[in-house]
Amino acid sequence: MDLHDQLKNLFPDHKFEENNSTTEEEKDKIWMQESPIICKYEKRKGKPITILEGYTGADEDFKKLAKELKTRLSVGGSFKNESIIIQGDYRDQIMDILKEKGFKVKRVGG
Repeated sequence: MDLHDQLKNLFPDHKFEENNSTTEEEKDKIWMQESPIICKYEKRKGKPITILEGYTGADEDFKKLAKELKTRLSVGGSFKNESIIIQGDYRDQIMDILKEKGFKVKRVGG
């Protein structure tokens, strides 16, 4: 029995508004932007990394995107200084995933 059912039992005459405006789909949505996300390749300490920069939405949305990318690619990475750092050279796969989600992506360097 959840809180809503308990309230119905306590106040049977009260009419509750059904407000299901925040569904799971709306919680998982990420804000889209006009300018492209920049996908670039670097080597740090001799190891390749892919860096995503240029997202203008909320940091929480960018963190969700980072987590999804790391999960789908089965690699490590982090979110630092408003950029996503993915271990390895996964530019093509990341660009495909972002385009599939509806983002504009610009490849920089190589």
